[in-house]
Amino acid sequence: MDTTTFTDTQLQVKESVSKICSNFPDSYWAARDQDEMYPHELHAALAKDGWIGIALPEDLGGAGLGISEATMMLQTVSQSGAGIAGAQSIHANVYATQPVAKFATREQRERMLPRLISGEWKACFAVTEPNTGLETLKLRTRAVRDGDVYKISGQKIWISSAQVASKCILLARTTPLEEVKKPSEGLSLFFVDLDKEAPGLELRKIRKMGGKAVDANEVFFDDYCVPVNTLIGQEGQGFKIVLHGMNAERCLLAGEALGLGYAALEKAAKYARERIVFGRPIGQNQGIQHPLAMAYMNLEAAKLTTYNAARLYDASGVDSEVPMQSVGIACNSAKFLAAEAAFVACERAVLTLGGLGYAAEYHVERYLRECLVPRIAPVSREMIMNYIGEKALGLPKSY
Repeated sequence: MDTTTFTDTQLQVKESVSKICSNFPDSYWAARDQDEMYPHELHAALAKDGWIGIALPEDLGGAGLGISEATMMLQTVSQSGAGIAGAQSIHANVYATQPVAKFATREQRERMLPRLISGEWKACFAVTEPNTGLETLKLRTRAVRDGDVYKISGQKIWISSAQVASKCILLARTTPLEEVKKPSEGLSLFFVDLDKEAPGLELRKIRKMGGKAVDANEVFFDDYCVPVNTLIGQEGQGFKIVLHGMNAERCLLAGEALGLGYAALEKAAKYARERIVFGRPIGQNQGIQHPLAMAYMNLEAAKLTTYNAARLYDASGVDSEVPMQSVGIACNSAKFLAAEAAFVACERAVLTLGGLGYAAEYHVERYLRECLVPRIAPVSREMIMNYIGEKALGLPKSY
């Protein structure tokens, strides 16, 4: 990967995080893929040096850096061989806390964020529901106020890290859909305890294709009680609040995809240089060389798009003249292009290694399984193209 376009701060992040990740070799991640155990050791190591709070305020124990630097951190984690699984172990703790940092009261921030930053707590982010999918404005999980508590009832799905998280950033409906004046109203954001022993909460782990070190879950709420002071911002404004984290997530996931793609390409290129067939390295053959070169160019182009998006996102926080639509277009484009570039690189890595690429001990098959995540989540390729068609090209809304 060419690094000439990065700032000194981004390069320092890359160097420091690389040193931490060097203690977690391929064999560690292969074992976590097999035993499906959460990488607590990586989370602890990153928290120890303050990286969990990379984009959170310094006065709360964070580093006070931006999504540009956080994207570099997660790319570096992924590129180390940890892949999407390693990056996802800290992913929500970085992006889902952005709305809390921005919209919570001072008292709430001081109560909620320092122990996430220190690594004492882990958090998950609960938005997606089985019957609404990408129709976030039609979420059905209810939060009904009853005195000093809200009672949560409903179901969430694909909630990562819920088995190990002690906190949950939850989007729930406080006004019935039929009663809201605007579709974007009636949803509220909460920062709640995820107490597995409390009544009204049930978790079911989902078996999945890749990223097995980080659990994914169905979460069921049945009059699960949370204090009123867990509400972030104003009641009914949760969708607008949570949007602040969604663009950040697209940047971070783009970085994770890039890291995975570069890791796969590095292994493929090394094998192509060393594997001798018919008296010559297979990488000397254009049938091997050209697809790898194309994969590299795809990754480099996606990298430039990704870090431009992250720069715009950070700039929008301090410059009101940066149009939020431009930020949305950039962040969605970055997620799309990085995911596609990673997929091409991972597939080509498996094909370059041939039969060995199908063997777990060479790791690229794990990368291929994991690279499907950024193509699917948190928003599909097709919905991004719908968004770009409408917002960037001015075409009629197609859905």
